[in-house]
Amino acid sequence: MMGSTRTTPLTQLLIPNLAKILPTRNFILAVLSTVAVIASTSACNNEARGILADVDGQVVYASDLERSAAKALSEQRERLYQLQKQKLEEYINAVLLTREAKKNGVSVETLLEREVHSKIMSITDDEIEVFYRSNKSRLGMDLNATREQLREFLRIKKIEAQKALYLKSLRSNARIETYLKAPRLFRAEVPIAGAPFQGPKYAPVTIVKFEDYQCPFCKQVQPMFRELLSRYDGKIRLIHKDLPLDSIHPQARQAAEAARCADEQGKFWSYHDALYANSPNADEKSLTSYAKEVGLDINAFGRCLDSGKFKAVVQRDLMDGALLGVTGTPTLFINGREISGNQPLEVFERILDEELGQT
Repeated sequence: MMGSTRTTPLTQLLIPNLAKILPTRNFILAVLSTVAVIASTSACNNEARGILADVDGQVVYASDLERSAAKALSEQRERLYQLQKQKLEEYINAVLLTREAKKNGVSVETLLEREVHSKIMSITDDEIEVFYRSNKSRLGMDLNATREQLREFLRIKKIEAQKALYLKSLRSNARIETYLKAPRLFRAEVPIAGAPFQGPKYAPVTIVKFEDYQCPFCKQVQPMFRELLSRYDGKIRLIHKDLPLDSIHPQARQAAEAARCADEQGKFWSYHDALYANSPNADEKSLTSYAKEVGLDINAFGRCLDSGKFKAVVQRDLMDGALLGVTGTPTLFINGREISGNQPLEVFERILDEELGQT
């Protein structure tokens, strides 16, 4: 009788010391943890260095993205901030209302009914008629046809106003600290080398204006610039750059070149003002007439304009504007902060005061 035999696992026959060579479960976990830590540390280091991507060894930094899409990114950050600010205010109001309702042993709805809705007087026909007369052109409807809609609209506005007053009173009795920070202001880098300017060269505030001499809005804003230069005497440098909109103002480019020819004789701003005073007239005869008006050497002015000497300068301004995303006139940059259109004086004063407060 043959003796029984003990079968040896193949793995043990091939690798007698398998138990010593194969890693234990704890060892594997330790290695995986180490890899994870290294990967995490590498990601953190990349983030700290501002690395956003790696394309076949070519590193893309956050600063690269900021340079190429700074304006668009800034606009989106501002929109997000405004949304966050709005939602934060709504949340704070909800907290205050809930707390006040609990303190009074009532629901929020009952609290609002007592403190807001019950204090709203009925909307009278006189109120409706006054509102209608003030907004008739915008409404475009007969008073009788829209009377009840206006009554409801005015009632809602009164409720909103009363609720705002009530919330203001709750806020005045609470300690509220908010830590939401506004995004850093975007400041464009505007090329200004060689551009005509008024005011001190090293003024604390620089206003760069992109304009078209045939633009009616540019014409309207000129008195405001004179007012600002007077009011902030010695604190503003006003710089002119050209943005002729050829498709709608075909004579604006030549007018811009003519103003640069006047600058060659040291009379840019006199000619600039004459162009706007007579805008939109900018045909060749008119350009020569303005040159006489401001006391230029007519022959030298004519040679300069005919030669196209400043075509490249005006075109460079146009390209500078395009790279900055400027699509209309007037567009201004106050210490790099963009403002588009013919804005009220108060808007400029607020920004100028902010900028001067920082210097």
